[in-house]
Amino acid sequence: MARRKKMKILHAVSEVVPFLATGGMGQVAGALAASLAENNKSLDVRVISPLYARFRDKYEPQMNFLGACEVSLAWRTCYAGIFELVQEGVTYYFVDNRQYFDRENAYGYVDDGERFAFFSKAVFAAMEITKFFPDVIHTHDWQTALVPIYLKTHYGYTYGDMRTVFTIHNMEYQGQMPPFILHDVFELSKKDERLVWYNDCINLMKGAIVCADKVTTVSPTYAGEIQIDGGYGLEPIIRENSYKLSGIINGIDTKLYNPETDPLLGRYTYSASDIKGKKTNKKKLQALFNLPSAPRKMLICVVSRLVSHKGIDLITYMFDELIKMDVQFLLLGTGDHSYELFFEDKAIRYPDKVAVSIAYNPEVAGKIFAGSDVLLMPSCCEPCGLAQMIACRYGTIPIVRNTGGLSDTICDCRWGDGHGFVFDDYNVRDFMEAVYCAYNLYTNHEDDWNNLMKKAMSLDFGWQKSAKAYSNLYRELEI
Repeated sequence: MARRKKMKILHAVSEVVPFLATGGMGQVAGALAASLAENNKSLDVRVISPLYARFRDKYEPQMNFLGACEVSLAWRTCYAGIFELVQEGVTYYFVDNRQYFDRENAYGYVDDGERFAFFSKAVFAAMEITKFFPDVIHTHDWQTALVPIYLKTHYGYTYGDMRTVFTIHNMEYQGQMPPFILHDVFELSKKDERLVWYNDCINLMKGAIVCADKVTTVSPTYAGEIQIDGGYGLEPIIRENSYKLSGIINGIDTKLYNPETDPLLGRYTYSASDIKGKKTNKKKLQALFNLPSAPRKMLICVVSRLVSHKGIDLITYMFDELIKMDVQFLLLGTGDHSYELFFEDKAIRYPDKVAVSIAYNPEVAGKIFAGSDVLLMPSCCEPCGLAQMIACRYGTIPIVRNTGGLSDTICDCRWGDGHGFVFDDYNVRDFMEAVYCAYNLYTNHEDDWNNLMKKAMSLDFGWQKSAKAYSNLYRELEI
């Protein structure tokens, strides 16, 4: 029997752990690449990402400089240095350009379109330096949406055998740009305008959906939702291309998120077979946030971006009713200033019951997951969500709405063999009913609650099954 060809996969992504993650995309890209490299020896998986100032000082001394090239972007000629770093079995390439990437944040600049057009072109330029010519380029969200577009419009003659996969992590952010940028920045011709033009502007996500060979999103339920009313205006385009769309649920890094070995927990690790350490972590968490030590008072947490689609408005509407219960409330996150002010005000009003940290801090988030009893995640829409899976891993029971990836990962314990609390309609009444049910179980049925914790902690949210689905998807593109 002939030996199967080793397939070459290149993930082009604007952020990737362990180097930088501003949200779920960076975590997913890093964990998926690592899982594919570890579990599928028939794939050669590599990653290319910008070299940001935020991690340059820490990691650049460990990198190998492979060379430099010039990237043309309309009338611009831009320097691109290519660095390589092999870490835990994955080869990472980094594109260096200080003008574009030596900034305080990864995103949020007026020239973001230009920055990631440069990066998308640099993906192809780097191939001549790395000598790694992938069979499949796997791109992620609008920041790398131009890669499949450029492959169709600029590089088809040179790299005609390459195929592309485009993953939608969140439909809300589509890379919408003004018309003048088409020629002056993106270097797309008038005949190519049809690929990216939508609703009187350039829409990079639309272009990637049309040009990519396969389109995925991060849960099966979300793949259905974005075709009906969750596509933020792109529903017709998604339905036209539904033949190449699939939903593959995200996983989490179960080595990183492991209460038995997590260094953040110090001596107080725990497991599904021995949950005693959970109580100690709760006590330490209460002390960290200056809340009174109360072993049997339900500690409710929110770890989230403070934006409307995360269901934050539901939490604000029911907050006074929630706080009447014998609970404590802890929030970590940043986002809309009005939400930040709301929760800071509640912390001042109820210092013995409410603690708030307006910050993005992964280490503190880990301690919150380990010490809390309940996670609130009442999202209006949620492509996949990672927090609910991480919470389960640490025995913190999620209360979620029946949408997107929350539907695919959390089953309601009130209706059978579930491991969380799920409500359907996006309203305060149904949300509070789920909270009351959790509160009653926690307060009055401690043994049942402990069994629920153990059940949640025993779930397998690892990447192995999802990585296999991606591997099969790549193989479908073999020529």
